[in-house]
Amino acid sequence: MTSKALIDYDRLLDTLITQGHLLIASSRTARPEAPVPLCPGLTIGETVRHVGSVYRMVHQWIRTGDRPQDWQRSPSGWQSAADYMREALADLVEELRAHDPDAACATWWEGHKTYGFWRRRMAHETTVHRIDVQTAALLEVDGVDDEIAVDGIDEVLHLWFMHRLQVLGVNGTSDRKVAVQAGGRTWLTHASRTGTSTTRVTEAEASTADAVVSGSPMDVYLWLWGRRHISSVITEERHDHDAVAQLWALLRLATR
Repeated sequence: MTSKALIDYDRLLDTLITQGHLLIASSRTARPEAPVPLCPGLTIGETVRHVGSVYRMVHQWIRTGDRPQDWQRSPSGWQSAADYMREALADLVEELRAHDPDAACATWWEGHKTYGFWRRRMAHETTVHRIDVQTAALLEVDGVDDEIAVDGIDEVLHLWFMHRLQVLGVNGTSDRKVAVQAGGRTWLTHASRTGTSTTRVTEAEASTADAVVSGSPMDVYLWLWGRRHISSVITEERHDHDAVAQLWALLRLATR
């Protein structure tokens, strides 16, 4: 099973830092109770608190080797959500930087139990929520570098569509293959009544797909995360509406 990131892990750590500080700065420009349009029920303040809690959970997990059960936490009475997240980000980055990305580390994916897993996971967690906050704050949404977005596509298709759905015991309702193309790369996703899978393939190897979804790396990345409308990506003439709808629905279950 493919598990390695497509880009250097130091680049992913830098992305975590940059995106984390950008998320915090963006959150300060609007009311904490402002709703996040693409995540009904979530506000800017709750998003910042959520990300800070995730950082603390991961930090504790990699230090102890045991997955914490109480990861949903809140700032101290005197602490703002932004300061709560900033403090957690600094602690997590310090811990991740202290270890080689290839060193063994507890994670929730059997296929990738290294510190590099968390550099990648936290970089994309933070990037997606940074976009949530900027959208909610009515700010201009900063772009995502093509290389980061392509790696994010790879992560969501392998870690969430394939692995996470297997853990949840969620399968497709029909046998469908969808090719996903962006940034010169192609992935072939397969959902059936017996499971889900993702494979990195050549464009020619994707000829068996029932549908093809393509677009700019950022648009495809955010579409897979439910942050873009279907109109933001392109589908070929052999587009199978049911195949794409099934991919979309399964990803919403995997990433919620």
